[in-house]
Amino acid sequence: MTLIRSDERVDVRIHPSALVEDRVAIGAGTSVWDGVHIRHGASIGEQCIIGEKTYIAYDVKIADRCKINASVYICAEVSIETGVMISAHTVFTNDRFPRACTPDLTELLPSDPDEMTLATLVREGATIGANCTIGSGIIIGRFAMVGMGSIVTRSVPDFHLVIGQPAQTIGYVCRCGQLLHRTHGLKRYTGRLVCSRCERAYIVADNAVAETA
Repeated sequence: MTLIRSDERVDVRIHPSALVEDRVAIGAGTSVWDGVHIRHGASIGEQCIIGEKTYIAYDVKIADRCKINASVYICAEVSIETGVMISAHTVFTNDRFPRACTPDLTELLPSDPDEMTLATLVREGATIGANCTIGSGIIIGRFAMVGMGSIVTRSVPDFHLVIGQPAQTIGYVCRCGQLLHRTHGLKRYTGRLVCSRCERAYIVADNAVAETA
């Protein structure tokens, strides 16, 4: 596909069919593919990939080296830290009790954030699988992994693997993505875990996972 320069910078690539509004910041080495729509005030870091037909709302913050796959919907009040992967057809939400109109149905409500809008944060290194729905007002923890098709209704702790509707913890994962341990429905686990792939070590206490030497 033919790519064009953004603001005459040779280190940012934007497909001709993408719509990038005013006051959008895009870092060096980032590629924005076909059919993408990025609203005003959004910020995208360096060396990111924004997949085709993705929508990024106004003032969304995306840090460096993130992979946003095809047809992802990222609404206002979402922040994404460094090194996050968001797989195809994932949808973020920001209002738990949305309505289209006023109670008497005589006036369309604005889409701008208000006191009912809840922020969502995706912490560094996390992965969200394909076709997930992410609820509002939650945090996806560092290097957490959300299995495909999940509906996430509450925050996900660091290094946890969650899946389901609603998503629940079924194990713990390493920085490299390797499964460390399956919880098998246990609510509490204590012990030391070592990754079989990269040999990084972790301590688990009361279901909280922390890196260790």
